[in-house]
Amino acid sequence: MNPVHNLDAAFALIPDPWQPHRLTSVNDYDVKVARLRGEFVWHAHPETDELFLVIEGRLTIQLRDGDVELGPHDVFVVPRGVEHRPRVDDGDALVMMVEPAGTVNTGDNPGERTAELRELPAD
Repeated sequence: MNPVHNLDAAFALIPDPWQPHRLTSVNDYDVKVARLRGEFVWHAHPETDELFLVIEGRLTIQLRDGDVELGPHDVFVVPRGVEHRPRVDDGDALVMMVEPAGTVNTGDNPGERTAELRELPAD
């Protein structure tokens, strides 16, 4: 049986921004949590959509044709292949993401912000 995970406890274990951690997996998908702060890099995921669920804070998903503003409990899906840049203008945003296992956080734009998926410590 899979363990129960608490989002507040998970976010408390993630001090640094832009470091995705696997909360759990569902079939071939990872459910990731991350603390976001400041501006990320422009990138796309050519093979997959990317779901964002804001738990706390405010998140802007910049798209080439306009911005999408998200607040607590808002969900937005960036379609596969669409270039985007997550941005947090004030403080931190605590975000859950769902994407296929193995999806790299910087998509088609690897660089210094590329981060390996980390595992949360066992409860």
